[in-house]
Amino acid sequence: MLEGRVALITGAGKGIGKEIALELARNGAKCVINYASSSAGAEDTVAQIREMGQEACAYKCDVSDATAVQEMVADVLKNYGRIDILVNNAGITKDNLVMAMKEEEFDAVMDINLKGAFHCIKAVTKPMMKQRYGRIINITSIVGLIGNAGQANYAASKAGLIGMTKSVARELATRNITVNAVAPGFIQTDMTDVLPDSVKEQLLSQIPMKKLGETKDIANAVCFFADEKAAYITGQVLSVNGGMAM
Repeated sequence: MLEGRVALITGAGKGIGKEIALELARNGAKCVINYASSSAGAEDTVAQIREMGQEACAYKCDVSDATAVQEMVADVLKNYGRIDILVNNAGITKDNLVMAMKEEEFDAVMDINLKGAFHCIKAVTKPMMKQRYGRIINITSIVGLIGNAGQANYAASKAGLIGMTKSVARELATRNITVNAVAPGFIQTDMTDVLPDSVKEQLLSQIPMKKLGETKDIANAVCFFADEKAAYITGQVLSVNGGMAM
């Protein structure tokens, strides 16, 4: 259980991030719901957490902006006194075949998915080191492990996030700070709901379990890494993909 712990979850206004925040709250954590544009979703997440009797607030911040991230972390520390758990979930896609991909499409994805996580990790490192406790969980992707046509930028950002996870884990291990990653496969979200049936059938044919994952599957994995039960685990990537990549 995570009673008394303070969690900052980026991109938590909808989808996987929202479910991660809700599950952390169910386990007792106070949650800061970061969002960039989906204010209604973020406020809904906050409302659901408060209905549980847990503390929560929404915080608008573009994680690609280093100064804004530093200000966000400073405000969270001012309001809560500590940050125990950081979940780097914020991410975007701008898919295109590499021969047609614009430099702006590549840069935008890297700025949010990879550099955004770097900014957040850097901002929480000093307070976590000072309190000699921290759990950093990065949401990567199966695409960062096996690649995907039309997603060179996204795959590069998620593969980079795995490398950063392992490097930072080595840097912070002696300070009782663990750094791990969760790599979702294809998860049922608003984005997958609108896919044509033919595309869904093709996806399912690649998954040994013959079903898409649910957001709660990712949230449960994050909560495991955040818990004391995972205190001796760091620098690891937990794939949650129904056996699609082994």
